[in-house]
Amino acid sequence: MTTTTENVISTFSSLLGEARVKTDEATRKNFALGDLLPECVVSPGSEEEVAAVLRRAAEADLAVVPCRNGTKLGIGNRPHRYDVALCLREMNRIWHYEPKDLTVTVETGMKLSDFEYFVGKSGLWLPLDPPFESKASIGGVLASNSSGRSRLFYGQLRDMTLGMTIATADGKLIKTGGRVVKNVTGYDLSKLMIGSFGTLGVITQASFKLYPLPPVRRSFRVRVQELFQVRDFRRRLAVLPIAPLAMEFLDEKAAPLAWEGTSFGGAGSGPEVWIEAGGVEAVVERSAKELAALASAVDAKMEEVDEERGKSAWSRLREFRSWLPESYPGAVLLKANLPIGVPEEFIARATSLMEAAFKEDGPGRCAVFAHLGSGVVHFWALEPREGKVAWILRLRELAEQLHGSLRVELAPTRIKAEVDVWGDVGESLRVMQRMKAAWDPKNTLSPGRFVGGI
Repeated sequence: MTTTTENVISTFSSLLGEARVKTDEATRKNFALGDLLPECVVSPGSEEEVAAVLRRAAEADLAVVPCRNGTKLGIGNRPHRYDVALCLREMNRIWHYEPKDLTVTVETGMKLSDFEYFVGKSGLWLPLDPPFESKASIGGVLASNSSGRSRLFYGQLRDMTLGMTIATADGKLIKTGGRVVKNVTGYDLSKLMIGSFGTLGVITQASFKLYPLPPVRRSFRVRVQELFQVRDFRRRLAVLPIAPLAMEFLDEKAAPLAWEGTSFGGAGSGPEVWIEAGGVEAVVERSAKELAALASAVDAKMEEVDEERGKSAWSRLREFRSWLPESYPGAVLLKANLPIGVPEEFIARATSLMEAAFKEDGPGRCAVFAHLGSGVVHFWALEPREGKVAWILRLRELAEQLHGSLRVELAPTRIKAEVDVWGDVGESLRVMQRMKAAWDPKNTLSPGRFVGGI
């Protein structure tokens, strides 16, 4: 630790109080980013304190990574530097709440599970279903643009965010948008911040549009033998007068993980499509009848899942990014974002590529999860023999051929060192670089973590 860093830490202690500035190794390890540990962990309790910390860090040329419980720290490149972990756990208050207007303003250090419990008492929710639901914070979900199965019906986080407050690297607080559903026209900085992984500013407050909780929810399991049945099912469903809350595809390796909770690579009876219908009883009942007829039309078998088992399976599907790495630390997670009409083609061709790449390592080392109707496909693979990373590049090339993209969400440090985590984003990189230079000219916030080493 340099003398300058020691002086800045002393300044943080004067600003926040010694109890909210930690330098012990045990605390620092909780905020490790790969093999990097911060020199200190600071926990401001207000927007003004966040801004003051950023200003002082920028003046001292220290690198700051915003976080809460660290559930998203494994995503992205290894930062070039990491001096300060800016932990927002003290910022967990709700500042504005109008259930009748379906609007709320909350500090971003609040855990999503606590937030959902609070608004749930009024029969409302923020329909995201991201992984790490019990630990993830509002800020982490925003910064990573994290969502799950409910995006099929409700859309993405950008559709639900009305406005926010941002602390910039030079210590300013900027308010964008508002807390009403109808807002002023013009460029929405909130959308720019969502998915920026803490590289442009620190989101300290956010205002959201809420939604009523569905009074009735039922789950259905459709078992198929071939991917063309999945494609036909999805296409026919798109023209029916029903709208499921969620529709998930699981290949024959992924299905036992969700349904039975078996070990990775367990043999299933075949691919499956999981569907969740929601709304008033009459709507859900009609959905059930339409889905049953549709399954029969594509020569698939559908069964309704009882409520308890359905909740368990949906929970495992939501949290696979959490429990699979814990059980298999060497696993690699890839995320493809594709046009909504091509996931089945991508899965079929990608599976063939992966089988060829892993044939020397033995069968059953890959599993596929996909948000049908949203174009998101996740590939899990147990790490192959050392030195084999070409399969990732081939999958990325395939995704790009289909006008999509592919990123490495989680992987051992060795693989991240050999493969570009984010991939080529084309001409948009220049725009992103200009934004970074304008918002964070001293490269204070999460330097090198994002696309193109931003």
